Amino acid sequence: MSRIDDLIADACPNGVEYRPLGELGEFIRGRRFTKVDYVESGLGSIHYGEIYTDYGTTASSVNRFVGADLKSSLRLARQGDLVIAATGENVQDVCKAVAWLGEDDVAVHDDCYIFRHGFDPTFISYYFQTTMFHDQKVRFASESKLARVSATNLSKIVAPVPPLAVQREVVAVLNKFADLEARLRTELEAELELRREQFVHYRDSLLAFGADSLSLSLSRARVRWAKLSDLGQFIRGKRFTKTDYEDAGIPCIHYGEIYTHFGTSARSVVSHLRRDIPGLRYAQPGDVVIVDVGETVEDVGKAVAWLGDEPVAIHDHSYAFRHELNPAFVSYVMQTSWFRREKAKYIARTKVNTLLVAGFGKIEIPVPTMTEQERIVEILDKFDVLVNELSIGLPAEIAARRRQYEYYRDKLLTFEEAA
Repeated sequence: MSRIDDLIADACPNGVEYRPLGELGEFIRGRRFTKVDYVESGLGSIHYGEIYTDYGTTASSVNRFVGADLKSSLRLARQGDLVIAATGENVQDVCKAVAWLGEDDVAVHDDCYIFRHGFDPTFISYYFQTTMFHDQKVRFASESKLARVSATNLSKIVAPVPPLAVQREVVAVLNKFADLEARLRTELEAELELRREQFVHYRDSLLAFGADSLSLSLSRARVRWAKLSDLGQFIRGKRFTKTDYEDAGIPCIHYGEIYTHFGTSARSVVSHLRRDIPGLRYAQPGDVVIVDVGETVEDVGKAVAWLGDEPVAIHDHSYAFRHELNPAFVSYVMQTSWFRREKAKYIARTKVNTLLVAGFGKIEIPVPTMTEQERIVEILDKFDVLVNELSIGLPAEIAARRRQYEYYRDKLLTFEEAA
């Protein structure tokens, strides 16, 4: 940052001028195109929604094209222009911008503005990410179904105008910060994925008992295998809806929560039902609650061992598997690769994938001694905690680095204003 300070001291010792964007460039609204206009190749295009989902600070290539014959009827961004999303789902999102650095002109959607200016394009794109820009933007944003900022109001937002040499030096520093942040994110995510893979391998190895080995007969001689239907019974839940929920009441597990909230086991619930609902069915402590539907084959049959102190009502898209095994052991078994392969044989592929519970009950699982079940659960629980701690720590670490980056970005893009 000392080089930037030196450049500022030399080029603008009395401070940097701040001026409205309307005095520094021109805002040009894009023109409407739709999905039916997309082609395999042709004129590059930027839809406003892609600015949120596909693009970062800059872009030099596009993901979609429209017919070249539409060029004369559309508005085009040139190299160096800033493309701004004029519409967003909320005030925080609106006005996200990308600097277009590609050599060819690109068509811009009519929910975008093209800002044609004299800034270093990456510098002004970074400025649109700052707290200073955000605080001005929110004063001008109108909210109805969607948040919008008009070109007239965008023109009123002020920005610093340091010399181009300073702008380029700021961009060089911020690009390095952004690269470091991206590299750290990649490394942390790779570490998490490695830990998950290690856990899956270790879990499957502990619970295979020959299911994935050539010594199947020997392993089965050492450990008894039995059908799920011989080890317990499947009890289907009863329907309840969101209108039945209360802040306090009968604890319940909705089948959707098994996908989104619960892991291998659970001791508490997130939802409760009113107490006057007749005919509910319950999972007892020690039961394994199994989902019988899912968007994918992988989702169907996801299970959670209920370890709470009281019965819980279960939805009719779930089964309570009542048995005499260690419940967490059963839940871990149902996560293994070999069990999922067996489970896939008993899923009806219709509009919604559905578990065929009669067939599911035919799946054989290993039944080691209770002592061995408890030993395996203890080992896997410890490993699971390590992976979960990393899963929780990863977003926190990334968020901390992101805040650090945003602090330096805002600091670099804030200049002493000329008198």
